[in-house]
Amino acid sequence: MKTQLFVFSALLASLLLGAGPVIAHHSMSMYDLDHQITLPGIVTDFEWSNPHAQVFFDVKKENGSVEKWTADCPSPRRLSKVGWTKDTLKAGDQITIVGNQAKDGSNVMRLDRIVLSGGQQLNGYAR
Repeated sequence: MKTQLFVFSALLASLLLGAGPVIAHHSMSMYDLDHQITLPGIVTDFEWSNPHAQVFFDVKKENGSVEKWTADCPSPRRLSKVGWTKDTLKAGDQITIVGNQAKDGSNVMRLDRIVLSGGQQLNGYAR
């Protein structure tokens, strides 16, 4: 009986300890969810990989300098449910991207949607 109780306690403790990183990974607390920004840019790379796809893009500032940005996207599985494929974005594509910037002011954002140069809108999440 004591062995079974020990095994059960050890299993329960390991599950509880492992749950923290999983929950933290899916937290959106690093983004300013109260404000959205809209940025015109040029795609430099699109990574269709788990756990989250990413769009890398350049934004040209008024003074002519270029800022490198990253948009964190949902998983490829979730994106495919709203019409994306691994070939949806290619380097050189002109886009307008809408999302929530990281609270620390870095050039990272949580993707909400992208508008392609032809006007097609691609949502990051099912609406």
